[in-house]
Amino acid sequence: MSAAIREVAEVYLGPGEFRFATCPTRLRTILGSCVAITLWHPKRKIGGMCHFMLPSRVRCSTALNGLYADEAIELFVRQARAHRTEPEEYQLKLFGGGEMFPELQRHVAFSDVARLNVNAALEMAALYRLDLIAQDMGSTGYRSIVFDLCNGDVWVRHQPIRTLN
Repeated sequence: MSAAIREVAEVYLGPGEFRFATCPTRLRTILGSCVAITLWHPKRKIGGMCHFMLPSRVRCSTALNGLYADEAIELFVRQARAHRTEPEEYQLKLFGGGEMFPELQRHVAFSDVARLNVNAALEMAALYRLDLIAQDMGSTGYRSIVFDLCNGDVWVRHQPIRTLN
């Protein structure tokens, strides 16, 4: 293998998982109503991704949990500062928040988790003054996400749910 070719680690994130990397890494996940937050520092080529499931919770401890949007952002902020960077220096991309059961929305009264997750992601971006450069959120169905920390690219494959009329 030549010196020009570098090994790239591949990491799959499940719900609630968070990963910050400083070496060549591809982060992957699959989203339904959950949202993935990607942050990338274009000069340092470092960053991370989380896969959150819910906007927030009532905290019983000081331990942060990536299952929740507000805590996932705090994890990013801590990592950014631990690497001597500021959150505002990162490029933010948001994905997911697809309604998984559109037919049930018409018949059952329940909270629209997908919509709440999308709103929470946008609110956190504004609260922390993050540079939101791309998003693919809402609609129906699931998304497969691949985030390449070598160049900041994110590939998205969106599979909408077809509803019967």
